[in-house]
Amino acid sequence: MLKRKPAILALEDGTYYEGYSFGAEGETSGEVVFTTSMTGYQEIITDPSFKGQIVTMTCPLIGNVGANEEDVESNGPKAEGFIVKEISEIYSNWRAENSFEDYLKEYNIVGICEIDTRELTKKLRSVGTMRGVISTVDLNPNSLILKARSIPKMEGLNLVDEVTCKEPYEWEAGTWKLNEGYPKKKNLKYSVVVLDFGIRYNILRNLVDVGLKPIVVPAQTPPEEILKLNPDGIFLSCGPGDPAAVTYAIENIRYLIATYKKPIFGICLGHQLTALAMGASTYKLKFGHRGANQPVKNKKTGKVEITAQNHGFAVDESTIPDDLEVTHYSLNDGTVEGLKHKTKPLFTVQYHPESSPGPHDSRYLFKEFEKLISDYRGR
Repeated sequence: MLKRKPAILALEDGTYYEGYSFGAEGETSGEVVFTTSMTGYQEIITDPSFKGQIVTMTCPLIGNVGANEEDVESNGPKAEGFIVKEISEIYSNWRAENSFEDYLKEYNIVGICEIDTRELTKKLRSVGTMRGVISTVDLNPNSLILKARSIPKMEGLNLVDEVTCKEPYEWEAGTWKLNEGYPKKKNLKYSVVVLDFGIRYNILRNLVDVGLKPIVVPAQTPPEEILKLNPDGIFLSCGPGDPAAVTYAIENIRYLIATYKKPIFGICLGHQLTALAMGASTYKLKFGHRGANQPVKNKKTGKVEITAQNHGFAVDESTIPDDLEVTHYSLNDGTVEGLKHKTKPLFTVQYHPESSPGPHDSRYLFKEFEKLISDYRGR
């Protein structure tokens, strides 16, 4: 067993936890949140929606399947830090290339282990998310608590600019297949411009799987430039931070909804930005929805989907304009999980149908988007 250096997690309410360092040494700060996912820790830490946040894993043992260069949702970890009960020093998986701890060290991600994550999760569930600091260099709790209180709150933060791509690019790879990896597909039927607010790679892979060719553009791309590409559809991606703070995106989406006559599909932050562009409001949830076991009810079919989610803000249902209708809602707290325009080919969901590593209940939404594009091409 490795001899680990001491580390401390301090929260803004004055609580602190003494544990041990894993991953990189140093100090990091952010909003402390928890996720109930039991697998997919590598996908979680590379999810751009976790920018600005320190992630607590409720599953007590993390790292036992190691890490590789395939199971990622972006070009590297985006979470600010990682909190686990126990980090496995032994990994065993036929696809593993190194340990998860070495992966964190490579990308300079600070982690803390050997703390009571159950107690921490219960606190966050009761009090709400809080600002926090993990440190292996400053072991003075009072000093760290003051640092935690000085961190900017998530409300009002535009983090999209920190994770969006710098230049446009095209994507050709589909979802992972045994003995093939991520196969590239040619001769895709329809082009889709993807506004990158913090895109997860598996969204792009699922678009490819249904025959759509993603053209990914930076978040600040003017709508006029998007329309010049004459895409068959527009996709509004997920991303981090407060949606109300991304004012340019709200204005651009409002312009696209008014001008663009073809299908638009939004996920997570894209869902929230669309609602704001239509005149609705958003608000911060107490502790957010994060995990791979979130039940959502489809109002049209009456079916319940088990979904993957990662968001800290939600659309205020009382402010939704008459042009939009709610299509899905959360069975945990009744919040809005899906919207559809009553007269235009526009729909959005708050959750993640690309769901890497799972569940896959909602993958049908990509086929619905492709069918909507096909129907409009035939007009």
